[in-house]
Amino acid sequence: MLILLILIPILAAAAIFLGASSRLTAVAASWLNLLITLIAVFHYDNSVAGYQEILKFPILPDWGLQFFLGVDGLSLIMLLLTSIVTVAAIWVTPKVEGNERAYFASLLFISAGALGAFASLDLFFFYAFHELALIPTFLLIGIWGTGDRQTAAWKITIYLAVGSFILLLGIIGLYLSLPPVSRTFDITFLQQHRDLIAPGSRNSIYLALLLGFGILISLFPFHTWAPTAYASAPTPAAMLHAGVIKKFGLYGLLRVALPLLPDSAKHYAGLLLILLVGNIIYCGLATIGQKRLDLMLGYSSVMHMGYIFLGIASFNMIGTTGAALLMFAHGLSIAALFAIAGQVRERTGTLTFSELGGLAKPMPILGFTFGLAAFAAIGLPGFANFPSEILVFFGAFNNGTAAPYSHYQIATVCALWGLVISAVYMLRAYRAVFFGEIQDRWAVLKDITTLRWPVILLLATLLLAGFFPQLFINLVKPVFANFLPAYL
Repeated sequence: MLILLILIPILAAAAIFLGASSRLTAVAASWLNLLITLIAVFHYDNSVAGYQEILKFPILPDWGLQFFLGVDGLSLIMLLLTSIVTVAAIWVTPKVEGNERAYFASLLFISAGALGAFASLDLFFFYAFHELALIPTFLLIGIWGTGDRQTAAWKITIYLAVGSFILLLGIIGLYLSLPPVSRTFDITFLQQHRDLIAPGSRNSIYLALLLGFGILISLFPFHTWAPTAYASAPTPAAMLHAGVIKKFGLYGLLRVALPLLPDSAKHYAGLLLILLVGNIIYCGLATIGQKRLDLMLGYSSVMHMGYIFLGIASFNMIGTTGAALLMFAHGLSIAALFAIAGQVRERTGTLTFSELGGLAKPMPILGFTFGLAAFAAIGLPGFANFPSEILVFFGAFNNGTAAPYSHYQIATVCALWGLVISAVYMLRAYRAVFFGEIQDRWAVLKDITTLRWPVILLLATLLLAGFFPQLFINLVKPVFANFLPAYL
């Protein structure tokens, strides 16, 4: 099933270039992938330790390189996130001006790259699939974006290229730190034999991985590429990158950096705590100051990465489980918010707060769905963001050893203030766009009809995971139990 998940969007993109209907082919491929992912979820046996759905064949045996796919609970929920967001992103795609084939093919390649990265158990292909997803992202922003799209495309290209290069150095350093006879890119082998990594190089390797993944995630202060890129990106590209591709770095920390280098991760925990507080407080205050909905959502996405970093930095089962669930929840909620913002821009031609207002009157469904997505983003009970943030806060605060002055506890208190900041900017945006006086030119706007269903798909999944978080928690707990027993 894993190879099908990767091949279907690639083959669909090829069919589009060969003359198949662009939109129909992309929609069919996305729904087929979602169906296969759901089958994989129901077929997954959580009582069996290790990876399942294994597919492996050698590429360069002498170098330890192989095409290796497999899933556990963590990768499974990321595959589910990717499939759901892909369906929604392709569904809401508006009429494309110029080269529709390349547009939909780019969306499919982004999805294929993300699916390949989350399913790969070989570090080389893990890295390569992510790069496959980045290239069409640059093209979508630079060619079909809005505003100062060229500047945004170059900025995201430079930042993410630097992050990818640093990450590549970390992977190469990890490979070279192994004894020559044991050098491999096999993640499962490395997890089982992490003691083979040269002790003297572990801290430097982890730091390279942290910086590389961190830039890709928009870790403070390497975050400025994200808001402008999302504001300029076409709606489906913003949904896929903010909702899915950005989670690659977080997934990499949980899949590679922490299991292989736990002592180094603990060594740099203080640095990570300082930077994540910058994400939450500094970027949160910057979010309040935004005057456009797209930029506000871009900054809010950067801010919420701080909560996931806090769960990762906690180094215990509660916090890391919360971080994994929050990756899933944030991906769905930010995708829904960008989808709704795209509908507002398509109907009004602007996302500036001062030019909008009262849109809930002509478009009540759009206003209602934005309210639900906003409530999810700020962690209202009932949505998946709430239990995941609770787990993150409990896990991080419980890691303190000198209460109430532990640096973990101080960071947790700062993060709690971030919830207040989130409520301020999200509710202000809701009021500015959908309530208050309405201008005469907006009174004739038409509400969303069939386009409400992709947003409902995202929100329904958020509610399912919010009311039944144990379904997802049970999937990821065994993953972290393999390398976190010392921090329980």
